[in-house]
Amino acid sequence: MGITCVCVCRVSTLEQSYQRQIDEIKEHCEKNGWEIKHFFANKISGATKIEKRTEIMEMMEYIENNHIDKVVCLSIDRLGRSVAEASKIISFLTEHKVYLYIKNYNMETLNPDGSVNPMGTFLMNLLLSVAEWEKMNIRERMASGYQAYLRKRAEDKANHPLGKPQNVKKSPEQYKEQYQKELSLLRKGISLRNIYAITGTSINTLRRIKKYV
Repeated sequence: MGITCVCVCRVSTLEQSYQRQIDEIKEHCEKNGWEIKHFFANKISGATKIEKRTEIMEMMEYIENNHIDKVVCLSIDRLGRSVAEASKIISFLTEHKVYLYIKNYNMETLNPDGSVNPMGTFLMNLLLSVAEWEKMNIRERMASGYQAYLRKRAEDKANHPLGKPQNVKKSPEQYKEQYQKELSLLRKGISLRNIYAITGTSINTLRRIKKYV
């Protein structure tokens, strides 16, 4: 009798796709002669409790009612990013003598005789801890970035209460380049009021650039 397996895929957001995971797992299982009985996939955070993860609950029920040798995941964080929640899944599989196989590390939780693989279990717990730490670190960086954004926004509002951008001092060359027409009219002796009527440039600005005539 050949090896039968089910596969677990997960992405964190609705915008993401788990098709790549499905394709890689399919290719690997076909290469090894493993018969895929079912794919369980979901778009949900890996930190979610397993009771709220429909793909995990359905997988457990399927295993209880069918002969399955392996559960295949592309990487351990697809199973979950919480050590506590992922450990529950691993314990369930161990109790039912089902191997958890992580494709990216070619690693299993059980030995060929069905006994627990201590090294495999240790490495998976280590990888789960790293995945959980990464999630916490990302969350902290996002919170820190948001707080920095709020501080910057508050500073901008304090410095520019009317929402106007801070004036940037221009060089004489920049003034001459920007107000070529106005300077030309000033050189001809046209009054500021008339230049304003012609160009729309404010009287204050015309007074400021008059020194470059």
